[in-house]
Order: sequence, then structure tokens, then C-alpha cells
Amino acid sequence: MGQLSLAVLLPIIIILVLIFFYLVPVGLWITAIASGVHVSLMQLFAMRFRKVPPGVIVRAMVEAHKAGLAEIKRDDLEAHLLAGGRIELVVHALVSASKAGIELPFKEATAIDLAGRDVFEAVQMSVNPKVINTPPVTAVAKDGIQLICKARVTVRASIRQLVGGAGEDTVLARVGEGIVSSIGSSASHKEVLENPDSISRVVLEKGLDAGTAFEILSIDIADIDIGKNIGAYLQMDQAEADKNIAQAKAEERRAMAVALEQEMIAKAQEAKAKVIEAEAEVPLALAEAFRTGNIGVMDYMKYQNIQADTNMRSSISEGPNDHGSISEDS
Repeated sequence: MGQLSLAVLLPIIIILVLIFFYLVPVGLWITAIASGVHVSLMQLFAMRFRKVPPGVIVRAMVEAHKAGLAEIKRDDLEAHLLAGGRIELVVHALVSASKAGIELPFKEATAIDLAGRDVFEAVQMSVNPKVINTPPVTAVAKDGIQLICKARVTVRASIRQLVGGAGEDTVLARVGEGIVSSIGSSASHKEVLENPDSISRVVLEKGLDAGTAFEILSIDIADIDIGKNIGAYLQMDQAEADKNIAQAKAEERRAMAVALEQEMIAKAQEAKAKVIEAEAEVPLALAEAFRTGNIGVMDYMKYQNIQADTNMRSSISEGPNDHGSISEDS
């Protein structure tokens, strides 16, 4: 009976011991005490219920203590962790900044971390500047020659402007804009090829790092290639456009001439129709004159003779017909 009770109690005791050491991390407490960090077992026990990993807090406190960062408190670390921060990176950054002589308060480091930036990388970049390679930037000089330029921008992180400052994309965009402006203001592409440092000088004078999280230390032109003759292409396009405009205007004038010709033909046909209509009224007028007695037979014969004489004169004036003889009306 006693052996049976021991067999039942032993697993229960083991489970209870494991639960106790999980809830009360004695080993972690001993490590903290040995490292000179003062944290009580009750505080470590309470972290479990606040869903704060005690190991993360204790390791951060030990690192800060060994680096001589006495201003870092346990409550501040817990608050930053509960806010979604990365206390390991924050402590690493504070230690690196302290060793490099860079002033970085704990609140500022946590603010940078909560803003989504890698504060540890920013401190490293402050000590060891970073080189950013720009993509190929295409610009055209005043003589119409296209140049393709690549640059290397050396930047250093500005700790004070990491919160709210623009990132690398903005720096690259501004540098590209400065390169385009510098090449575009050059009278000839040969000047740019002879003095590429003029681009760097002009771009640096613009203060492109204003409002960004970086400080531009230098801009070095890595490569310049000659592209297309954009001026010649533009002249060809302009000549083609002028030709199309001239053709359109000529077509417009031709259409207007055709329309005017059609209008003249229509007017001539209208006039001819009026003449025919007037000629058709002559027999009616003659008949009316006969009825009323205004003309007699002799008068009519004289009219016929005059008309025949007129037709003959007209035929003679027109000259010989296709067979070389006088027209039949003569």
C-alpha cells in the first residue's frame, strides 16, 4: 500500500515542482543576482501573469548593467515590450551608442523602435556610414545628347531625425532629381564627361538630406554612359509633324478648291437653266403677240431671217468643225 501511494505521489510531486520552477524562474533569478541585477522572485513570478517573458527582461537588464546603463529600469523595459517593442534591439542600440559616444536616451531609442525603424542598425550606420547605389539616372544635356549616370551616395543615420524623417527612397529620388537638373543645365554632354565631379558638387549644394533620416556625406559618380541623340530624334519628330501639318493644309485647300468648283458649276447650271427657261417663253410670247395683233406675218419672217443670220455668223466665228468644213447651221 505504501509503495502504491509513493508511485502515485511521485509524478504529482514532479509536476508540481516543474510548475513551480516555470512560474518562479529560480535559475533566472540566480543568474540576475550573480550578474549584479537586483530583481526579486516575486517580480519574476508576476511577469508570468503579465505575459512578459522574464528571460527577455533579465537578459536585457544584465546587458545594460554590464554596459553601465543604470538609467534602464525594469518597468520601462516591460512597458516597451508590452507596447510591441523589441527590447533586445533597443538595448543593443543603447550599448553601441554608449560605446561610440553617441547621445541616445532610452525614451528616444524606444520611440524610434516603436516607429518601425531598426534603432540598432541606425546606431551602426551612425558609426559606420552606409553606401547606397542609385539606379541608372537618365538625363539630357542642352546639346540633345542623353547621358546615363550611376552614383554612390554615402549616408550616415541622423538619430534625431529617425522619427518622422524620410527614408532611403526619398534620398535616392532627390539625388536622381539633382543629377537630372545638373546634367540638364550643362551646355554640352562633353562638359559633363570631362568634369563628372561638377554633378556631385551641384547636388550636394542643394541640401537634399533636409527632412530625411540621413545625412549625406558624399555623392560619387560611379559611371556615365552616352545614350541616344535625343535632339536628333526630336528634330525628326518635329519634321514629321510639320510634314503632316503641311499635307493636312494642302488637302484642306484642295477640298476648298473642289468645293468652289462644284459651287461654280452649280451656279453655271442654274444660269443655263434660267436661259433655257427664258428661251422656252419666246414662242409663247410670239403666239401671244400674234393673237393680240402686235406683230404680223412679215414681222415674224423678218425675225426668222435675223435669227438665221445670227446663227450663220456664230457658226463662222466658231471656225471649221472636226471634218474641216463649215458647220451645217451656216
